[in-house]
Amino acid sequence: MATFIIRRLIAAILILLAATFLVYNMVALSGDPLEDLRGSQAPNVQQLIEARIRLLHLDVPPPLRYFIWLSGIGGCFIGQCDFGFTIQQQPVVVLLEAAMGQTIQLVTISNVVAIILGIVIGITTALRQYSAYDYGITFVSFLFFSLPIFWVAVLLKEFGAIGLNDFLQDGGTVSPVFIVVFTVITGLIWASLIGGDLKRKAATFAISGVATAGVLVYMSSTGWFLDPRFRIGGADLSIVIVGAFMIAAAVGVTAILSGFKRKRPLIIGLAVALLGIVLYVPLQYTLLNPSAFVMSIPFLLLLAVVTVLVGVGIGWLFGGEQRSQAMKIGGWVAFLSGFVIIVDRIQQVWMPYSESGRIRGRPIATIGATTPNLDGSFWVLSLDTLTHLLLPSIALLLISFAGFTRYTRASLLEVLNQDYIRTARAKGLTERTVVVRHAFRNALIPIATIIAFDIAGLIGGAVITERVFGWNGMGTLFQTGLDRTDPNPVMAFFIVTGALALLFNLIADLAYAALDPRIRVS
Repeated sequence: MATFIIRRLIAAILILLAATFLVYNMVALSGDPLEDLRGSQAPNVQQLIEARIRLLHLDVPPPLRYFIWLSGIGGCFIGQCDFGFTIQQQPVVVLLEAAMGQTIQLVTISNVVAIILGIVIGITTALRQYSAYDYGITFVSFLFFSLPIFWVAVLLKEFGAIGLNDFLQDGGTVSPVFIVVFTVITGLIWASLIGGDLKRKAATFAISGVATAGVLVYMSSTGWFLDPRFRIGGADLSIVIVGAFMIAAAVGVTAILSGFKRKRPLIIGLAVALLGIVLYVPLQYTLLNPSAFVMSIPFLLLLAVVTVLVGVGIGWLFGGEQRSQAMKIGGWVAFLSGFVIIVDRIQQVWMPYSESGRIRGRPIATIGATTPNLDGSFWVLSLDTLTHLLLPSIALLLISFAGFTRYTRASLLEVLNQDYIRTARAKGLTERTVVVRHAFRNALIPIATIIAFDIAGLIGGAVITERVFGWNGMGTLFQTGLDRTDPNPVMAFFIVTGALALLFNLIADLAYAALDPRIRVS
């Protein structure tokens, strides 16, 4: 394995060297970096030209200048990275650090959500092959896959931000026509997803439709869209809703990972959920209270790790013979319970944030990464970041989601037709066991390749999205460098995306051996 990794890293470095050499020379020869100064009327224009020539080594031919740039990149191996300067005399490494933080934040959220939704919906469409649900998802996937990203971004700004903000300013009341239409659509989706005979589909349609209509009527009548907390008669029911989600998470995770034949894993999951419910109120007045504790992103991540470890520990202590399954269930239920608590905490600051002087009742942002000069607690600033991430993340998510859905469906269908799957069913294994333990793991092998390339590709694709939403990330750095014939920021963008593409390609190869024991690295 070590020999394989070293060999692949050497090949990756050689590929990156060749690619950066070509790109650097193409950018350097594409225009004149002194063009803005040549047309300047400043009295010291000649001194400015000479200073830029010295700063960017413009008196050296581009093929040789590349090696000057490469020597600065080589300093990264000893902790002294030098990406050079822009034509505005700014250190590229400083601009790259700020841009990477913005872009990675955007790409990570959209990619994680796209992977989860794409794989889950891809699995359900494969299991409901040729149903109305399958045809509907296929149509939507191809539609999203074919849409240009800039057009999707513009539509999201028009209807996802401007339209929704107008709706909130008008009081957040849902019209009866919308309730009827949305209820019918939801009922059809659930009826096609659950399947069965006509009687079962009709019952599913009726139950889901009534539930959807009831929730929408409640949200509209109580002003939930303006203050997303569940209340009845002034009483806050957040703990009830949070507790219901925790219990549902325990039941759902247990159903997927172990089934209900053995009771101990279910008891472990419910115990972890119950622990989360018990800790809900104390957490609101201690760690999650802005006036009692100063929260930060690193501490929040540490808290998430501790939460998962507590769930895993409960499974290890009380799992008995099903310890392995109990540890997985405990960890997942703990993570989902903590996630629900965090979401609820952010919901509590929605109204103060929306009604603040900087937001003025229009919380869905259309441009930028943050609201300038916004003051508030960690939760208010986090909500502000999320509202700015919402639209660009959805734009990137829709394109990636379409691909993940189609590849997952095709891969799982191919695996389900294999001989060992028919053998597993013939042995009397439950459909859950066949799909989760036998089919799903093997179906992930081609998906690992798609995910690896999509992560690096999203950073490149984020250039257009960042441009539309005014997001000052790596896309802006790249575009500005191209406009000014400035190779150094362009190369900073290229070397990061190229290195990520090669790195995740290597990770995909290693994931093959982890997913399928028949694959050996030699």
